Amino acid sequence: LRLYKPGLVWPLEPEGARAFVRGLRTVLVVEERRDLVESQLKQVCYGFAERPTILGKRDAEGRPLIKDVGELTAEDIARAIYDLVPEGERTPLMRDRMAALTRRAPPPASLHERAPFFCSGCPHNTSTVVPSGSRAMAGIGCHYMAQTMPRNTLGFTQMGGEGVLWVGQAPFTDERHVFVNLGDGTYFHSGILAIRQAVAAGVNITYKILYNDAVAMTGGQAVDGALTVAILARQVAAEGVGEIVVVSDDVARTRAAGGLAADIEVLDRDQLDAVQRRLRERQGVSVLVYDQTCATELRRRRKRGLAADPGVRMFINPRVCEGCGDCSAQSNCVSIEPLDTAFGRKRRIDQSSCNSDLSCRKGFCPSFVTVRGATRRRPRGGLDPMIADLPAPAPLRLELQPFNIVLAGVGGQGVTSLSAILGMAAHIDGLAVRSVDMLGMAQKGGGVFAHLRLARGAGTLMRPRIGQAQADLLLANDMVVAHTTGVAAVLNAERTAVILNGALSATSEFTVRGDLAYDRAGMIARLRARAKTWGDLDAGRLAVEHLGDAIFANMLLLGHAWQRGLVPLSLEALDKAITLNGAAVDQNRRAFAVGRLTADRPEVFAPPPAESEAPQVVIQRLRDDLVGYQDRTYADRFTDAIAAIAAAEAALGRWQGSLTLAAARSLHKLMAYKDEYEVARLYADPEFARAVAAEFGPGARLSLNLAPPILGRVDAAGHPRKQEFGPWMLRLMPLLARFKPVRGRWCDPFGRTAERRAEREVRDQFFEVLGEVVAHAETAEPDVLLELAKLPQSLRGYGHVKAASLEAYRRRLTDLRRRLSDRVQVSLPAPPIRERIDA
Repeated sequence: LRLYKPGLVWPLEPEGARAFVRGLRTVLVVEERRDLVESQLKQVCYGFAERPTILGKRDAEGRPLIKDVGELTAEDIARAIYDLVPEGERTPLMRDRMAALTRRAPPPASLHERAPFFCSGCPHNTSTVVPSGSRAMAGIGCHYMAQTMPRNTLGFTQMGGEGVLWVGQAPFTDERHVFVNLGDGTYFHSGILAIRQAVAAGVNITYKILYNDAVAMTGGQAVDGALTVAILARQVAAEGVGEIVVVSDDVARTRAAGGLAADIEVLDRDQLDAVQRRLRERQGVSVLVYDQTCATELRRRRKRGLAADPGVRMFINPRVCEGCGDCSAQSNCVSIEPLDTAFGRKRRIDQSSCNSDLSCRKGFCPSFVTVRGATRRRPRGGLDPMIADLPAPAPLRLELQPFNIVLAGVGGQGVTSLSAILGMAAHIDGLAVRSVDMLGMAQKGGGVFAHLRLARGAGTLMRPRIGQAQADLLLANDMVVAHTTGVAAVLNAERTAVILNGALSATSEFTVRGDLAYDRAGMIARLRARAKTWGDLDAGRLAVEHLGDAIFANMLLLGHAWQRGLVPLSLEALDKAITLNGAAVDQNRRAFAVGRLTADRPEVFAPPPAESEAPQVVIQRLRDDLVGYQDRTYADRFTDAIAAIAAAEAALGRWQGSLTLAAARSLHKLMAYKDEYEVARLYADPEFARAVAAEFGPGARLSLNLAPPILGRVDAAGHPRKQEFGPWMLRLMPLLARFKPVRGRWCDPFGRTAERRAEREVRDQFFEVLGEVVAHAETAEPDVLLELAKLPQSLRGYGHVKAASLEAYRRRLTDLRRRLSDRVQVSLPAPPIRERIDA
């Protein structure tokens, strides 16, 4: 066997290559991606009288051999070499190795994926939106990810080629105009040349240049050179751009920076849609500068004291929330997460990742509370005596073979920082270490993992990547990333210890699919099937409760694993590495200690056991809520209707209680529709005050974001406009809640709107539907009846959001009732709610 490794792959140095291949029968070229060396080597050997067979991407029969798509692993190469070794030269060790690879089943396809996404509060969440009927083009930068979102962004080009595709397309299409996204770093590098070319070509195009004050895609570096909004605007004006508009999240800050020409408008970002509609109608090249600092860079500056914390947070009242997802649609923010409650799925804000962009409150919903003067709740105390008495575990000795550690998590969780700390600790302990961090597009929401290999001497570390089924320890801060094929492939049920953060973080898919249901049990089962040793703790919750921020969950997991004797590093080396890292040293030390304590005294951190509630308990809770909503007579209507469903279900022995529960939840939702009196009652409920205090502590100043119908203000789309009301509005809520007896009566000042009439109409209609379910329980398709019972739970939102939901509900209800029986006369209220509002 000969081995030749060219240092320069193109152009390939011919003399050394010829000397290497002379006398060989077969040459296998191993290279990633395209066949760059292979094709050159064939050309070098063309004049040989006796040429070797050169294989690479294809074998001698033309079948795929060394793959050019995806990851090329050492195991892939081993299989290719083994096939070329003559049978007589294959050793028992070779055969055993290949047999093991053949027996090893590949991981099944992932149940969920953690795709990259814009960070919480990222300016791209707003800036990449285009008006209805328009499209945008992408280039180099974080904004490229808009192509994976419902933002009508298509196309891709190299840095400096933004908009060039449109110059070629424009003469051959009826489309008059396009938008092009461009970051300030790319603009300063070469994007200005693309603008110059568009001006010369005379095309109708609007460049949306994000000035976010950082080269965000590669780590938040400053732009190399002097660049401000004013300089940028003057540069493009000098290039011949016809109209320039600046849109900002803080108009006062942008204007205070100065330097802008007098004829350049500076508008609030709320006017972005109107500005874009205006620019797309003009001839020639225009530029829209979007001025908002990179969310991740702003977060760094706040932590370092280089930028002021605004002191403003958003909080969602879960009882008022309808779970409609309009807040996600408006903000595109991954800090809005699902919250499963006794009254259905709602939304919550992950305060650990929130960057206080406040776009979420634009969602048409009265559940958003603005919190000022808030400080995150103080971490729990009382653990110090137990931490001081922690026993040292039996040390894990490093054997002759390397020890392999995998870290898995989400971008922004500190995975690569933990990798660096572990590598430094190994160095302090005198061990050899090799590591590789897989980042990819690891913005918040994207999966990240790291491989670390520790050994007594560097001679045993041939590669930084961990091979298939060769991991000794997996620290998984995210079960979605951990169970995916790329990570699961290195796990081994006879070797790997898995320490998992059992809390499930929502993926970016939830932001655009609010009804997404996660298969948490399936992901955990797949990981347990590939684990020899198992540990499962709610590290995110524990990090928030005992350290004030979920960012410390990774260090907490490491402490848990170390205390169980699963990490071959000394306590002294780890502590010194944390100190040398220099970031949040005291908190990281405490997180490590709390993690150790979770392993030594798990009973201290055990949550109360979750009890599966009997259907009778759930139904009683819903009935009690309706008593509070209106009165006992109103609640009795609920009880009677559900009792009829339960009797029919019991008589037939079908559904095992699921039909009754579905009907109860649906009927409660329709009967407890959230009018002004109900929203007031839920804000007056002491449970709301307790929830805010638990999140932020006492003393926070609260404001409500509401769109009262009596004010009648509307936005550009004709929808009611929300306004912020100070603490006095909260004091008014108990008084308004007392007027619930007039609900639906002639004297109800709110009850005559189209929305309220439709809510009562749908409620009364569902009593008829439940009667039909009882009447046809024996003869109808069970799935149809169950879907009918569940259908009202799809009705979500307020105002125009609920109107759209109601239209879809009516269409589906019509279909289901027709399927129920040909004898059922379908008579549904009409016209649709949206037409009623217009009328």
